[in-house]
Amino acid sequence: MMPDGYYLPALVLTVLLLPAFVQLYRRSRDTRILLWLLGFAFAALRMLQAFRLGLWDLSDPAVHPWLVAAGQVCVQISYALFLASLSPLGFRIGRVRVLYAIPFTVPLTVYALVLYGHYHGQTPGGLPFLIFPALGALSLLVGCFWSITRGSMPIWTGLALCIILGGTALRVSVTGGAAAALLFVECSAYLITALLVLYVFRRATLGTVLGILGFLAWSMRGAEVLPGSISSPVILSAIQMFVIYGRVLAVLGLILIALENEIAVHEAAKERERGARKELEAYTGLTLARRRMEDFDRQGTEICKTVVAHSRFSQAALMLLQGHSRYHLAGAAGFEDAAVNALDALALRIPVEGFLAPGSLEPAVEDAQTYRLNFTPWLLPGDDLERLRLTSVFAVPLRGANATEGALLLASPRDPLRPLAAHDLLPVEVLAARIQAHRTQTQMLEKLVDAEKFAGLGQLAGNVTRQFNNPLTVILGYASLLEEAEDLNDQSRRGVTAILNEARSMRSTLESLSRMSHSQDEHFAAISVTELLADMEQLHRSEFMHRSINFRLNVPPTLPRVLGNSQQVRQAVLYCLQFAIEAVETLDSGLERTVRIDASAEAECIKIVITHTGPGFLHPARAFDPFVPAQASGETAGLGLSLCATILRENNGRISAMNVKPRGAAIVLELQIA
Repeated sequence: MMPDGYYLPALVLTVLLLPAFVQLYRRSRDTRILLWLLGFAFAALRMLQAFRLGLWDLSDPAVHPWLVAAGQVCVQISYALFLASLSPLGFRIGRVRVLYAIPFTVPLTVYALVLYGHYHGQTPGGLPFLIFPALGALSLLVGCFWSITRGSMPIWTGLALCIILGGTALRVSVTGGAAAALLFVECSAYLITALLVLYVFRRATLGTVLGILGFLAWSMRGAEVLPGSISSPVILSAIQMFVIYGRVLAVLGLILIALENEIAVHEAAKERERGARKELEAYTGLTLARRRMEDFDRQGTEICKTVVAHSRFSQAALMLLQGHSRYHLAGAAGFEDAAVNALDALALRIPVEGFLAPGSLEPAVEDAQTYRLNFTPWLLPGDDLERLRLTSVFAVPLRGANATEGALLLASPRDPLRPLAAHDLLPVEVLAARIQAHRTQTQMLEKLVDAEKFAGLGQLAGNVTRQFNNPLTVILGYASLLEEAEDLNDQSRRGVTAILNEARSMRSTLESLSRMSHSQDEHFAAISVTELLADMEQLHRSEFMHRSINFRLNVPPTLPRVLGNSQQVRQAVLYCLQFAIEAVETLDSGLERTVRIDASAEAECIKIVITHTGPGFLHPARAFDPFVPAQASGETAGLGLSLCATILRENNGRISAMNVKPRGAAIVLELQIA
């Protein structure tokens, strides 16, 4: 029994310091601090039991065997909590994760209950003695598995300590008895706890020094039971004093460690805040274009370079929606050229519908809007992305009103050993939201400019129609009279016929201009796209053969009908088809001349895609602006494509243009299903 003169102050100090752990846990909600609190609480219970309360000696196993056994169980639980707090490693049984500290402590708890509760602290002889080495060996086996699981302490250090200390405990049980072996295991656990404090915190602060010294002093009691142990009463008394006050040092050390950790957390939070502020300032400094969509999308590389320069990621790419049907790579930074080309090709294969939709993927980290995007479903055999090991990235979605209009792709985080957190992603998520907001504003501004442009164009078309209609009527009237004259020779009659044909063609153009300047009052009806396209194939079959154009029509027979003005829709499709025919006629004779029409039902609309192998669009987004160069050759489409766009809008549809690889272009008409 230890001298009460310095035992009582140590007990009082330990109990008085426990509320500090309570307060620290309330502030931080750190599980490790809670385990420390419980560990010292169980140690204090054992100290209270071992302290002589007058005539009540509760530490005598002969008088109170099960009470002493309960005290020994408190000891086992105490050091197990310290070990679990510093080395929270475990294994899984099904879906349940079990800490190694639990199977390590259970055999030793049984050991203490059997030894002190049943045998009153006396080592039995014969076969019953083997119970204690068996229980100790079971704990040692768990300890070995615990030590070879990668954690804070090097594997070889933990395994060597388990083997050496376990072998020594077995020898102590033979030479000193089962109680001495249990005491040695307790002291060995405190020695390992001191080493874990060193390996876990790895800093020379007052808290770590006091914690290490406290647990080392706590473990010195094991010297009493070692073979050839110290017999000098003075030295034993000094060791006992070190053991008792070592607990107080351990309490103080862990309290200081908790405070140091809290200070470090606050400093790290301040540093993160400063870094996030600088990152957001850099993103705010980006001047995003708002005039035209193509001007906005050209800034993709500049945006990605800014992200790479100021974020935690060393690689960034911006993928944006082109038209309504596919994505394209607007810019990239930090990637090698092969990766950029592979990402550009991959973007074309990603479907728009459902891409990065809310709830479709698990967030990359908790409380973040960023997803971990796996490219595997869209990779082709031998894809460069697979060779470059770029099969997954972090994706920050750019969500529009109806679909995901793009994504900011991030890869290669700096400092890979530090786990990614929500605060690392917040600035780029704010940037993505700003990009999408500016992009939406640009689209609205573009539509507003186009609306004003078409309004002015409509007024001009109305004026032109009124100014030319009367003279054209006179020309047609006199030409018709001349045609009926009987004294015309063949040459004059051919001239009159040419005048009539051209005048009628001009009247047809003026009627188109008139429809462009005035909304049609005709009622909408259900139109069969299958019949409409089949009629066009029938009417133009001879023309395709005459011009050596390979025409393909791919229309499902069960395609739903669309809602619109039959004449207007037919006119729009016809002009787009004529535009495609004229485009392929500009090709050299050795090149393939192909025009293809595909129709399909998607969601609530029918898509009619007219594709040709001729020159691509110079500016696909501006293909429907009047008198703007439409093709890469520099030729303009006049008012035709603009008129098609007007017709589609009047019929609650949409029209878009795109270039296709390796050569050619396509016009996409979208009409509502009836």
